Amino acid sequence: MATRLLSHCLPFPKVFLKRFSNIKSYINLGTEMKLLNDKKQFKKALALFDQHGINNILTLSNFTITQVLKACAHKGDLQRGKIIHNLIASKTKNDIYVSSTLIHLYVLCDDIASAQSLFDSTKNKTPAMYGIMMKAFIKNKQANKAIALFNEIQNPNDVHMLLLFNSCAQLKTKEALDLVKKISKQIPKSFYSNRHLLTSLLDALMKCGDVAHAEALFYSSKDKVLPMYGAMMKGYVDNNLSEKAIALFNEIQNPDEVNINLLFNACAQMKT
Repeated sequence: MATRLLSHCLPFPKVFLKRFSNIKSYINLGTEMKLLNDKKQFKKALALFDQHGINNILTLSNFTITQVLKACAHKGDLQRGKIIHNLIASKTKNDIYVSSTLIHLYVLCDDIASAQSLFDSTKNKTPAMYGIMMKAFIKNKQANKAIALFNEIQNPNDVHMLLLFNSCAQLKTKEALDLVKKISKQIPKSFYSNRHLLTSLLDALMKCGDVAHAEALFYSSKDKVLPMYGAMMKGYVDNNLSEKAIALFNEIQNPDEVNINLLFNACAQMKT
């Protein structure tokens, strides 16, 4: 009798354990996908989502949603990303991380129209969203749009200013140069420790033809890095000042491949 009762009850623990296992994998899905994304194993992350998450997408956490969207973005899987966007449309209104990740997806997949549409419809725009869109406009040779977007930002950070300088460098106009000078005067001193920002500013000044201003900024900088030398050398070559480019190259202790190529360009310009 006891044996029959035991055999009757045995299936229950098995079913319970199976369900518990499914719940556990469901709960850990976002974390497991993040681990794969961090290792750039985006294909595996999407396969994991297809196995455990696709049928429960409306009940998944926003964290998990951002992970699958990141995987789609890096795999260039725009179609899958759009399908997921349609399924979770309500989440984009309330979660800035989901919205930001979706915008990034559209930008990486070169669907700028969808990215801009989502950006424009987002009420609580984050600094990161502005940066993503500015970068997208620059990539698509729409520098004026990037500048217009910059003007909407109340408290731009160093990334926004770097992107603004990149926009002005792309335009190479007097108006762009005036804007570069205006913004550079407003930069907080703390921003000047950002070498990427300084390199971008030097590049913008050179491409807009203000060699003297670029030189003053370059030589006043104590911590010069190779990209700064590169921006100056390229600027000299672009402004037909190849002798200055060669002289500057001789100041570099350990030139990289970019600096060496710029030296060759300067020499070719002089035909020496």
